[in-house]
Amino acid sequence: MRLSLATLLVDDYDTAIAFFVDALGFELEEDAPSFTNDGRPKRWVVVKPPGAETGILLARADGDRQAAGVGDQAAGRVAFFLHVDDFDGTLARMRSAGADLIEGVRDEPYGRVVVFRDPVGNRWDLIGPVKADARR
Repeated sequence: MRLSLATLLVDDYDTAIAFFVDALGFELEEDAPSFTNDGRPKRWVVVKPPGAETGILLARADGDRQAAGVGDQAAGRVAFFLHVDDFDGTLARMRSAGADLIEGVRDEPYGRVVVFRDPVGNRWDLIGPVKADARR
């Protein structure tokens, strides 16, 4: 058993793709035309961290109910936790891409952490390895 995809509601496919690929270093696995259940055009867009099995389906909100969830999928809590081996490199890439870092880097017993928002406002934790001098 494995989790293959999780859906993230977005308001624009291309803005979301640019963020995940350029700022976070994800890979664009799929970007294919598709249709809603009632025949309107949409896209099937999947991004994944390099080497990951689980991807994120970027789903453009369709209708008022879905639009209300864009950017608030976890009701203001951190919704997603992205673990990286190269915390400093990932953070530098995010900063150069203009990522919305909403607090400073902090060191926790489980690693280095910074909270950021994706382009629609969902909160994420970027988590890297424990800083070498903090292990002593």
